[in-house]
Formats: sequence, structure tokens, C-alpha cells
Amino acid sequence: MIGIVLALVSGIGYGVSDFVGGLASRRVAALRVVLVSYPVALVLLTVLSFVVGGEVSTPAIVWGGLCGLSQAFGVWWFYAALGAGPMSLVSPLTAILVAGVPIVAGVTLGERPGPLAYAGIVLALVAVVLVSREVRDGDSTEHRFTTKVAWLTLGSGLAFGLNFVLIDQAPVEAQLWPLVFARLSASLMVVVIAAVSGNLAVPSGVPLRLALAAGALDTISNVTMLLALHSSMLSLTSVLISLYPAGTVGLALLVLKERVTRWQAAGMVLALASVGLIAAGQ
Repeated sequence: MIGIVLALVSGIGYGVSDFVGGLASRRVAALRVVLVSYPVALVLLTVLSFVVGGEVSTPAIVWGGLCGLSQAFGVWWFYAALGAGPMSLVSPLTAILVAGVPIVAGVTLGERPGPLAYAGIVLALVAVVLVSREVRDGDSTEHRFTTKVAWLTLGSGLAFGLNFVLIDQAPVEAQLWPLVFARLSASLMVVVIAAVSGNLAVPSGVPLRLALAAGALDTISNVTMLLALHSSMLSLTSVLISLYPAGTVGLALLVLKERVTRWQAAGMVLALASVGLIAAGQ
């Protein structure tokens, strides 16, 4: 049960972090926000790792580094897909891949959730798609779901999904150190991406403060994610964390007074139901 709780805490943390980062991205380019939040998370995770301890081994470095690269490429391709294609298709398709890849990996590696847990997984996948569903923008004719956008969407979903699978392979005795190497490689890659795209500039004022907050929230989410993976199945933990868009949508409703569509509301209800089924069937 502790794994379920940690996964939900991680998902909520990612949802709040995305909301805060989204607010900052309304003022400056999203990559400029990540240029602050990732290094901040790196510093905080390094401090926590020294406090907690753990064995810094080659597997911890390799799996952590690969996880960070996967996440960095996921961010790059996801933003590119959102910029070129219709969000109403890119967002839910990416979400289903993010949730689906670790499930397939977990079952392939020998995990066998109970019947109720499988039912919860199915509900959660539907919930992720519905909650992530965006209202089609007014100039959707200029944002077609081209072959390039399809490949970017596929790549980002697979990269984000692999993030869970790769970090799950890191040795438990390493404690939090794999997260440090993940954030280090991701930060370096984001700097390269920002330089190539012309966004190598640190924001200031309100966007900077929001980016710092996003980095702190990202740290909490990453730590609870790793602890959840250590405590429960990859297939169950990842799908619960993947419900994080519900937190973002909920905050948009409460704080920004945005309208939640009927599809998103239905998705949030299904998300709650899926949590109960997964908890009962693990």
C-alpha cells in the first residue's frame, strides 16, 4: 500500500510542478523554464543523496544517465510536437504512451498484477487520455497532424515512458544517486537543446520564481517516484504516476478558473476509480 501512496504523491507533485511550470511558460519559452528547474532539482537531489547515503556504482550512473537522456529527448520532442501539431491529438497520444510503455515493460519482465489491478490499469489509461485531452485550437488547420508530428509524438511518448523503465533498473542500494545522474544528464542535454533552438537565456522576475518552485516540486516528485518503484510493481506505479494531468487540470480549475470539459471531468472520475481498483488488486 505504501507504494500506491508514494506513486500518488509523486503524480500530484508532477501535476503541480507542470501547473507552476505552465504558468511560467506563459511568460517565457518553456525551455527557458526547464533551464532553471532542472539544475535546481539537480542541486537539491545531490544534497539529499549525500544526506541519505547510498552506493555510487556504475549501474547507478549508467541507468540514471540513460533515464535523464530519455527525459530530455522526451521534453524536446514533446514541445516540438505541441508547437507543430494539434494539441488535442498530441497531448492524449503522448499520455497513453507514457502510461503504456512501463506497463508493457513490467508485464514482460514478469510482473503479474491481480485482475482488479488490471481493470484499474485499463480505467487509468482511459482516464489519462481523457484528462489530457485539449480543446482544439482555433487555427487547427495550420497545425496538422503530419507524419513529422506523428513521429515526434511517438518519440516523446516512448522517451517519457522509458524514463520509468530505465530508472527502475537502477540498483536499490544506490538510494537516490541514480536520480542525481538522471538530472545531471538531462540538464546537460536541455542546455544543448536550448542553445540549438535559441532559448539559452535564464528568465527573471516572476517566471524565475515559478521555475525555482517547479524545480523544488520536481525534486519531491522524483524522490517519491523512485521510492514508489522500490515498493511496488513498475506496471502499477507508473500508471498511477501517469495520472498527474488530473492535478494540473484541477489546479487550472481552482486557481485560474479555467473551464474543464466534460471529457476531462469524466477522466478525473475514472482516475479516482482506477486508484481504488489498483490498490485493491495489487
